[in-house]
Amino acid sequence: MVTLSEHASSARLLLVDDEESNVRLLQRIPTRAGYGENRGTADPRDVEEIVSVFDPDLVLLDLHMPHLDGFEVLKKLAPRLHGSGYLPVLMLTGDATPEAKRGALSLGAKDFVAKPFDASEVLLRIHNLLETRFLYRSLELQNSALETRVSERTRDLEHSQFEIVERLARAAEIRDDATGRHTLRVGDLSALLAKALGAGSRFVDLIRRAAALHDVGKIGIPDHILLKAGALTPGEIDIVRSHTVIGSRILSGGRSELVKMAERIALSHHERWNGTGYPKGLAGEQIPFEARIVGLADFFDALTHSRPYRAAWAIDDVLAEVRSQSGRHFDPTVAGALLKTKCYEPMLMKSVLESQEIFIGVNGAPH
Repeated sequence: MVTLSEHASSARLLLVDDEESNVRLLQRIPTRAGYGENRGTADPRDVEEIVSVFDPDLVLLDLHMPHLDGFEVLKKLAPRLHGSGYLPVLMLTGDATPEAKRGALSLGAKDFVAKPFDASEVLLRIHNLLETRFLYRSLELQNSALETRVSERTRDLEHSQFEIVERLARAAEIRDDATGRHTLRVGDLSALLAKALGAGSRFVDLIRRAAALHDVGKIGIPDHILLKAGALTPGEIDIVRSHTVIGSRILSGGRSELVKMAERIALSHHERWNGTGYPKGLAGEQIPFEARIVGLADFFDALTHSRPYRAAWAIDDVLAEVRSQSGRHFDPTVAGALLKTKCYEPMLMKSVLESQEIFIGVNGAPH
């Protein structure tokens, strides 16, 4: 006597035989033994539809039948037999030839019962195949749970990395931007520009975060130069420009996509399309795509916001400057995307709201 597991007692069996009497007999055997729901059909042409609706745990399939023989049925069920889920098929046949067995096994059958069949043997083979089926399903569930845990852990690590990146960017920027918002605005505008240029969501998200580190090298610039209110000497200009190299060194050797992109941006966001930028004098598409985007976003944000040494430009003047520098300072495709899509407009509105927040925070509620 086979002892049924909790899973087997609720198993669904599909019984296929062109003889109605055999179908009824096959239905009685597992039912009396305590197995769960079963369905039977004497028409093999219905098997594919029944399987898709009934979703059986085991199929008992006759080999020689009219309309469709067992081989043809196995071919129709191939996606379920060879894919995930492990749907076992127990062949019922009076044909014990090696050729018949090899043919059925090659098409996905798992076991055979010879006709006329013995009820005890049928139950034992049903039991063995179902145990394998449920073990397989259990492993699938465990693997799925493990994959979920790995995905959650990966997301946690990514969030931790993003937080560290943001804090590092803020630490660098706060030295010459008390609000620390320039880096965030450059990241947001870079993402809007990338999206306007047709970049995928993964690239858009990466550049939003990586762009915030474009000036991380300012950490290495002395305060008396970085915060100088007057004009810089040629030597001081060279020192300020070295923040690109310093930033790339700080970020070098990173293994994540985010840090690698941030390194390229830090080094190359002051390069110019016509080759007159720094630190390497790269031109055209020699400049990394993300650095071309961030270079324009940085320029746009710098001119539309006041600095200690100058007032903010009017937006029309900034756009005119972008237009005149297209193909010279800026990649014409990137500049064209900014001018055509006006993707900067949400940033201008955000800046107005930020200014109001700062004013209220310093002066209290407005009268």
